[in-house]
Amino acid sequence: MRFGARPALAVIVLAALALACGVPRDGGAQSHTAADCGPYAGYGRHPGTAVTVYAENRDREADLFEETWADFADCTGIDVRYEGDGEFEARIQLRVDGGSAPDVAFFPQPGLLERFARAGRLKPASAGVVALAKKGWSADWNSYATVDGTLYGTPLVANVKSFVWYSPTFFRDRGLSVPRTWSELMAVTEKVAASGVKPWCAGIESAEATGWPVTDWIEDVLLRQQGTAVYDQWVAHTIPFDDPRVIRAMDTVGSVLKEDRYANGGFGPARSMASISYQEAGTPILSGDCAMHRQASFYAGLWPKGTRIGPDKDVYAFLLPGTEPASRPVLGGGVFTAAFTDRPEVRAFQEYLASADFANARMRKGPFVSANRGVDPANAATPVDGLAIRLLQDPRTRFRFDGSDLMPASVGAGTFWKAAVDWISGEETRQAAGSVERSWPSR
Repeated sequence: MRFGARPALAVIVLAALALACGVPRDGGAQSHTAADCGPYAGYGRHPGTAVTVYAENRDREADLFEETWADFADCTGIDVRYEGDGEFEARIQLRVDGGSAPDVAFFPQPGLLERFARAGRLKPASAGVVALAKKGWSADWNSYATVDGTLYGTPLVANVKSFVWYSPTFFRDRGLSVPRTWSELMAVTEKVAASGVKPWCAGIESAEATGWPVTDWIEDVLLRQQGTAVYDQWVAHTIPFDDPRVIRAMDTVGSVLKEDRYANGGFGPARSMASISYQEAGTPILSGDCAMHRQASFYAGLWPKGTRIGPDKDVYAFLLPGTEPASRPVLGGGVFTAAFTDRPEVRAFQEYLASADFANARMRKGPFVSANRGVDPANAATPVDGLAIRLLQDPRTRFRFDGSDLMPASVGAGTFWKAAVDWISGEETRQAAGSVERSWPSR
């Protein structure tokens, strides 16, 4: 459990004096200098209030969030109490049912947010949040937090999932070029395998969410092979989950991830990825035991400390190619804020999180991507974050949200993840896909 509590002081002068004197934050963290409260004047003063926040982000990710809103908290007088839980998806329902719902939650799946909205547990977004949402994000992005025409939240984090991480030095030393098409990608894969190095490394262990990296692979390949229309139909279940076109995409992924010649570099046979955490899955790239790791832009924050990111550094990334060099299909994901309570201090906090000021401030502190229109790519902490933001802002990009995150939570965060693990462990493609199809809830 992680909390970022700080005392709510009644008068901003006292807050400034306390901070100037070096009063530590909760947990003994280093204090920051007194804030310039001008940028926060519009959120009002809420002395003596507290807002509880529940999310999956822990450790350094949690610290960076807390550091970003520290000045907002000091200037408004709101005591923002953050709790990070790696079992968020499994426990949020228990928390709500048990009467201990947080004021604000960060939902990693729109399908999960929708479930609470339909149950009447979430509060509709305030007029101020609605206005910021229309200003900051496209209609597509806002639709992910809209249920039956009502907006319940806003995007907090965005990520581009369609990246392949690699070592520029490894590629250069072996005369490899960054592939521009799927056929070129497979040619690079085979060339690396022929040299005695397994070209791909992967890890799909993620506690209660184990299996999600495989679902990302399948969604990415389906989007590339069939385009946005079929992808949308599949996600909405207007075509069966085990449609032949989906089977083809799964078999294409299987030709990489289930092939011992190609995976799992640095760890063992292909099936070993079921027991490798997604956080450590790309590290064999640094030792030259693996050439490529398909993972989202957020992986920039998971490399070992000291890893340099850039086109001439330790690691970099390229967009998972499509069928043609000019195609720009991008699979992405995101985290959305929504509130279980409706109080002035909660609304103020939500409005701050929905602002471009928050997104830009968070980006300056470390790896972070936002789809907010007001984000400046120049503030990106890493070259890959900047690449992701430019892709999200490029009108030519064919962006689609992570399919499992849009599906009913019992499928997207349940049977699909489980089937992915069974499939990687040896289950036949049609059997795995069929089990998900049979689990789809009837409306």
